[in-house]
Amino acid sequence: MEQRAISRRRFVQTTAASSLALAGMGRGRPSWAQSTKPNIVFILADDLGYADVGCYGQRDYTTPNIDRLATEGLKFTQAYSNSPDCSATRTALITGRYQARLPLGLEEPLSPLTPKDIGLPPSHPTLPSLLKKAGYGTTLIGKWHLGYLPDFSPLKSGYDHFFGILGCCADYFNHGAEASQAYVLPVPGLAHQLHEQEVPVERHGYMTNLLGDRAVQSVESYAKSKEPFLLSLHFTAPHWPWEGPDDEAESKRIKSLFDRDGGSQKTYAAMVQSLDANIGRVLQALDASGLASNTIVVFTSDNGGERFSKVWPFSGMKQELLEGGIRIPAIVRWPGRIAPGAVSEQVMITMDWMPTLLAAAGTAPDAAYPSDGEDLGQVLTGRTAAHPRKLCWRFKAGSQRAIRDGDRKYLRIAGNEFLFDVVSDPRERANLKDREQSVFERLKSEWEAWHATMLPERSRPAPYNHPGNVLADHYGVVNPAPATPPASAPTR
Repeated sequence: MEQRAISRRRFVQTTAASSLALAGMGRGRPSWAQSTKPNIVFILADDLGYADVGCYGQRDYTTPNIDRLATEGLKFTQAYSNSPDCSATRTALITGRYQARLPLGLEEPLSPLTPKDIGLPPSHPTLPSLLKKAGYGTTLIGKWHLGYLPDFSPLKSGYDHFFGILGCCADYFNHGAEASQAYVLPVPGLAHQLHEQEVPVERHGYMTNLLGDRAVQSVESYAKSKEPFLLSLHFTAPHWPWEGPDDEAESKRIKSLFDRDGGSQKTYAAMVQSLDANIGRVLQALDASGLASNTIVVFTSDNGGERFSKVWPFSGMKQELLEGGIRIPAIVRWPGRIAPGAVSEQVMITMDWMPTLLAAAGTAPDAAYPSDGEDLGQVLTGRTAAHPRKLCWRFKAGSQRAIRDGDRKYLRIAGNEFLFDVVSDPRERANLKDREQSVFERLKSEWEAWHATMLPERSRPAPYNHPGNVLADHYGVVNPAPATPPASAPTR
């Protein structure tokens, strides 16, 4: 990794944090929680691939602020999203449970065509609602995507404050009241406008910058109030449409947010670098407010990368259960508790963050809604080594199924079945299903047992979003033709 000079001040801060962390580890097994409640800044990128940032292998451009988090904290190398798509993973993140336990989690993704009674039930305990009960202020800035007004919103599920979009996506420049009418869309209403609390608002500027502006203001406000806080900063970047900070003309040109004929590696790089720059502004605000030393900062993505993303060494992409669709960057920094520069091979998944962060705050999931995730506090602080996990996935498009147990992964996609050793063969090329038939059959059976404990998949169609007529490297993938109504019975 390219080495960069750091300021003397940051060197002193990092060295002090390292000494405190190591000292804590040497006193036996101190509690993961502490007497002073830590602040939590949870930064979620949208469709960011595993190797889209420097500390995970990106070499075409730099991401110094995200890399700083890895230098000053812990980087996971085997982190997974709960789903290869957005709203399903966000359901798991906020509830700490497999998304398929809720009707909302069956939406892959939630869209304006989804029945209006489907969303995150306000009665369901969430990460923000449980932290709020523990005395935290709670704010969501960015993307919600867990249900539409009037029945669902961040304010109904534990957040005190909200600034962002309620749905899946928005143009980076046109995100006012006219946004949903500005595009020729396959799904009406797909373009979402900005909201302040539950009220539509008009703000001009590049979306990533607007969210960064509000996050800095939120940090400064919490610093003055001196209350512990959860700031969920859920950027829309680098989700399509492909528009960098200087691409307002492109925003006027495109007719669909899907942007099938737009984008480039250069544009994508500009989008990720804008994301990184705004994360840097938030880190600077934490430093300037004197909050950094008692703030847990998490950085991750909701699923694997899209078409311009770098997912090396994996294959596959968003909406696929290949590693490229679900393996994600994940970094966590907590000065004095997590040793800087740590790297963990622990297998982990999005729903682990809820019990882990609740434990750090001195509380726990609601006993009536037990978490499927795991508190990884002991791993983060280096007091326990990495241990095997058994994790399951399903995705209706392409009838996809997957289970990972130890190093082995069973995968079914578009009717084809595989067994991979994803540690020695991360690109998923060597199919071991015949060579290790007993392992293949066991994992397949264990996936079925897990599946039986979840809600049935929704009955509505789930077309594959990456067919060969859209992406040339998916030339073997063809969506089935829509079913035709049966011919009426002949009359006599």
